[in-house]
Amino acid sequence: MTTETQTPEQIAQHYSAAMDSVNLINGGKPENMTAEDWSDCLSRNKEHLKIMLAKTYWTNENLAPLQAASA
Repeated sequence: MTTETQTPEQIAQHYSAAMDSVNLINGGKPENMTAEDWSDCLSRNKEHLKIMLAKTYWTNENLAPLQAASA
């Protein structure tokens, strides 16, 4: 696997986006969302986290929340 080159700013943006998925997953189903839509939302966000965890550009970011939420 090749190392992906990212600036510290880009890495911070990726981490922030991944944490948005973590927070969404951990926040639970919004009242106005159907169970079917919530299931789809969870699936998409967990897949996003799995893709992000496979990236090779991480430095000292805490990936534990991403790992826990993607399970």
